[in-house]
Amino acid sequence: MYHPLAAEYVRSAAPAAGTAVFLHGLGGWTHNWAHLIDLLRTSAHCLALDLPGFGRSAPPPDGEVTVERQAAAVAGHLDRGGHRRVHLVGNSLGGLIALRLAAQRPDLVGTLTLISPVLPTFPPAPALRVALLGLPGAPRLHSRLLAAQSPDRQLDDLYRLIYADPALVGAEQRAVEARERRRRAELPYAQDMLAEGVRAVVRALLRRGEASAWHLARRVTAPTLLVYGRDDALVPFRTASRAYAAFRDARLLTLPGVGHVAMQERPAPVATAIRALITEAG
Repeated sequence: MYHPLAAEYVRSAAPAAGTAVFLHGLGGWTHNWAHLIDLLRTSAHCLALDLPGFGRSAPPPDGEVTVERQAAAVAGHLDRGGHRRVHLVGNSLGGLIALRLAAQRPDLVGTLTLISPVLPTFPPAPALRVALLGLPGAPRLHSRLLAAQSPDRQLDDLYRLIYADPALVGAEQRAVEARERRRRAELPYAQDMLAEGVRAVVRALLRRGEASAWHLARRVTAPTLLVYGRDDALVPFRTASRAYAAFRDARLLTLPGVGHVAMQERPAPVATAIRALITEAG
């Protein structure tokens, strides 16, 4: 049964422009791309999607989240919209989903941009702590812990995890994200979806052989841009060189003083690199 994905669409001033499609990370939503879209809308129509179970998209009917099913949901959305050769951009878990889509549906993907993608490697301590959310009983415990914290404290903890410099977060962005966290807290499935997302990442990273993310990377034919923050607490910077070597047609942008969400921390250089990729591919 088809369940539509919530989306934000920003039309470019250039009618003949291609379409850039944005996939957020674990627990994220379309607003994570707002700064980057503001800079890219002159070069591409911009379509940001909420993955199933996150943002304003309904959860899967059976509550199960996998990278394969998330990629299939995105592909179905693009197929129904008649999209082809999009400029696909993914962050973190969204990067892993975008990678699978680019490897399996080259007809859909014209260029691929991965921002701090979650690829198989030994994770740092903060990532291991996030992985604990996938344990049985963890969603209920996490809900109780969050209920004891103010929304401001929750946001502070999140920004310290994903930003190298949380001072970059503006008042307007913080207010928007605080409202969204309060809305999500009222949804009965929110914590279960977070735990399912963690399990989906763990399962994907444990795959070996032709099912592994590294094997998928070698199958990607689209020109690929890899973006890594040098101070990312969740994705080790050391994976950047291996990722660069894994893709057939890769470019690498590394940003000092940047953490896990470069498109929010330093949107200008990320936008410049994506525009260059789009121009080159065109």
